[in-house]
Amino acid sequence: MKKLYLLMVCMLTGLTLSAQMVNPIHWTGETRGDSIYLTATIDEGWHLNIIDIPAEGDFDEEYAGTFTVALPNKGEVEVRYNACDDKQCIAPETFAYTPENQIAANKEEVVAAEEDGSESEAGNNLWMVFLMGLLGGLMAIFTPCVWPIIPMTVSFFIKRNGAARGTTNASAIRDALFYGLSIILIYVGLGLLITLIFGASALNALSTNAVVNIIFFLILVVFAASFFGAFEITLPSSWSTALNAKSSKTSGFLSIMLMAFTLVIVSFSCTGPIIGTLLVEAAGKSLLAPTIGMLGFAIALALPFSLFAMFPSVLKKMPKSGGWMNTFKVTLAFLELALSLKFLSVADLAYGWHILDREVFVALWIVIFALLGFYLLGLISFPHDDEDHKKTSVTRFFLATISLSFAMYMVPGLWGAPLRAISAFAPPMSTQDWVCTGNGGATGAESVNGQITFTDYEEGMAYAREHNMPVFLDFNGYGCVNCRKMEAAVLTKPEVEEHMHKYVLISLIVDDKTALAEPIVLEENGRKVTLKTVGDKWSYMQRTEYGANAQPYYVQLNPDGSRLVESTYSYDEDIDKFLEWLKY
Repeated sequence: MKKLYLLMVCMLTGLTLSAQMVNPIHWTGETRGDSIYLTATIDEGWHLNIIDIPAEGDFDEEYAGTFTVALPNKGEVEVRYNACDDKQCIAPETFAYTPENQIAANKEEVVAAEEDGSESEAGNNLWMVFLMGLLGGLMAIFTPCVWPIIPMTVSFFIKRNGAARGTTNASAIRDALFYGLSIILIYVGLGLLITLIFGASALNALSTNAVVNIIFFLILVVFAASFFGAFEITLPSSWSTALNAKSSKTSGFLSIMLMAFTLVIVSFSCTGPIIGTLLVEAAGKSLLAPTIGMLGFAIALALPFSLFAMFPSVLKKMPKSGGWMNTFKVTLAFLELALSLKFLSVADLAYGWHILDREVFVALWIVIFALLGFYLLGLISFPHDDEDHKKTSVTRFFLATISLSFAMYMVPGLWGAPLRAISAFAPPMSTQDWVCTGNGGATGAESVNGQITFTDYEEGMAYAREHNMPVFLDFNGYGCVNCRKMEAAVLTKPEVEEHMHKYVLISLIVDDKTALAEPIVLEENGRKVTLKTVGDKWSYMQRTEYGANAQPYYVQLNPDGSRLVESTYSYDEDIDKFLEWLKY
């Protein structure tokens, strides 16, 4: 049982945030004699809006399903359009068709490739969220708020079915399965409820919202303090008492459902931070992600309760609550404390406070994991630890070795080492005040390890025109996990840097909360939008110029701002594929 401590190390596994190019309109072109026929196939739920088309076009104004326009064959023809569904609109785009070289066919192939990649990555994201939910559920089982409920559950079902300890029957198995299903339904219902309340657009912004990240930083710190033994966090005992009493007096499946609700309420003080972290991280993936994450959490949590309810004699072989459980609880507190800094970092970067630059973040993590190692070795203790805590078990020894080794691994990061293992959590290298090569974070035309870097589009393009250099446009976000992973796993690799140094790198942070000197009022898809922050400006640019709204998102430009290559690049850690995409 104690070997399952190793599961806690996986809490540091990064999640992915995918970048997507929404493309609900699929154009094709065909030349027939003196005419060109352009046909748009429209995805279900979307509507096509024609912004500009040659005046001599003969077309049907019913924009639903399929749209065809006939034009005189005068060489290349263009259609300017955008599309909307009931939740969003894509930025205006231009479709061009030339009979001689079949531009349309080539563009359609590029779009198809991008769509296939987006769909594949979206599926991978959901699996990752599901697995994180499973891990969270497994961790929750061994907390002091959940483990003691197992004997209570077994007692409830033995009393309910009138069965002797160690025996099973069809009725007991049926009730146990329904109990597990009830737990799953409650947690999945919570995920659905959050999705319905906040909606798709709010959930997509949740994981990078500075205020939300500050709130979760404070929540995790408070729960960590509670787990260390400073105080107890519980829901009103009257809630669980009332539900437990009600379940004892009620017969049928309703009593089992009430027992499941009792479990959820009693275990809140331990499961709360796990569920909260899961929901915030899942929110940036897709509309389904919170529900999928809660499904994984509920399955992992419900399975052992159902098995113990079916086979109560197995409970005799399980370790009793004791000192090992408090050790698990304190270890979880250290991990929560480390994770809380990730949430604070997002807000710090977004608002430009500079209180948690990269070297400060790394220093705090070194201290946290070193202290965790000392705790597991019994060198330090907390109020709820017993005398046996000072006697280090073999399991705790190996876990302490892992924690202390991890702390030592991070030490070079204080001087700018990439630390790829924590790249998804640590602030970007640009916030490092001093690195081993003597260069700090880059702003303006500073050079970091030979890379000319700008954080302003106009300044970067002016430099590119003056020096006749191509531009690498990087749309990213402070709270974008995949942006950090791409920087550590791809962009800073020596074989990639050799090519990247040929570009002017313009890094545009879409969640930068720095206020603009004056708000900018613009029009987007027929409505006025007000840009108040630097991040608003770059986000608007990404949406309207490139029809994308997720990060990381990379574009190659000529010095005059035109496309150097038509295709764009999003999250993919395949270095060979990235090098193939680069023009130089």
